[in-house]
Amino acid sequence: MFALMRIVFMGTPEFAVPSLRILWENGYTIAAVITAPDKPGGRLGVMQSPVKKFAIEHGLTVLQPERLKNPAFLEELRAFRADLQVVVAFRMLPEVVWAMPPLGTLNLHASLLPKYRGAAPIHWAIINGETETGLTTFLLRHEIDTGDILLQERLAIGENETAGELHDRMMPIGAQLVLRTVQALERGEIRPQPQANIEATHAPKIFTETCHLRFDQPTVRVHNFVRGLSPYPGAWTLLDGKVFKILRTLKEFTPPTLPPGHLVFPPQGGSWVTTADGHLQLLEVQIEGKRRMSGAEFRNGYAARWAATALH
Repeated sequence: MFALMRIVFMGTPEFAVPSLRILWENGYTIAAVITAPDKPGGRLGVMQSPVKKFAIEHGLTVLQPERLKNPAFLEELRAFRADLQVVVAFRMLPEVVWAMPPLGTLNLHASLLPKYRGAAPIHWAIINGETETGLTTFLLRHEIDTGDILLQERLAIGENETAGELHDRMMPIGAQLVLRTVQALERGEIRPQPQANIEATHAPKIFTETCHLRFDQPTVRVHNFVRGLSPYPGAWTLLDGKVFKILRTLKEFTPPTLPPGHLVFPPQGGSWVTTADGHLQLLEVQIEGKRRMSGAEFRNGYAARWAATALH
């Protein structure tokens, strides 16, 4: 029976591509790929999702429904006769979709459930200063990220690791976890485990206002906030009325001589900002309307203009 399971894969961004690739490379029948509709833009007038690009390159059937409850889409989905659906970074599914296959629908989530249920688990784990996170495969149920756990993989978080770096490191590890989960389900070797709801934490969607920096906090907390939002959407403050994104920092616990949120350019070099109990060295920043630049470039271009200036 191994490698004969029929799978419908659902995903959209780059994060999902390694999981689709590993299933395809290991001989599973990818009956169809469901991904987001194309967006306006790009050289050809539309932007295709990374998952769609992979699927087309490998001759896989692609569906891009606007509405997941559309009767025509449901009829087409049912006709694929999938044994299992695999979801990686897609969108919420209605029960009529996730309950369709005999083995149900497997989802990959970028946290150790039940911790960090929600849309932004990587960001919030780093913002909150976690030193460990992981990946979870689980079966979809009614409420988001609450289904029974199948397998988990633990990962340490580096003290200066950004959300983008952790995201990229998780992609191949998550793909391997998806493959192991599918193989174990196929062999009947997994007994799904209910989540301990009492231990649940949440990782809500991040909005622009969420990313506003506050410097009247401990250095470690501000540093974690910056790296948890880097490279996208980016922690921001205001500098001379312009949005100023701080994208990478290093901690320094020398007591500040200026109130929190002031730029400092010491004679020995570097670009710094004061916090409640120390400083952060600015390693990468971006001024509204400008390209991203290193802390050294920022110093060379703006130290004379903005020394001791307060950020808001």
